[in-house]
Amino acid sequence: MASGYAVIFERAESNWAAYVPGLPGCITTGATIEETERNIREAISGHIATLRAFG
Repeated sequence: MASGYAVIFERAESNWAAYVPGLPGCITTGATIEETERNIREAISGHIATLRAFG
């Protein structure tokens, strides 16, 4: 079963940020929105793997 998470992207003066409201602490930044999207996908995967590993 596939599940998805809402991701909020915000533009700052010199970069982009993204966070996942459903996964507290899952945040990232990037120089471009494309880089930030790649980073948040990786952050979500790592966050979920950590949650699974530590229950």
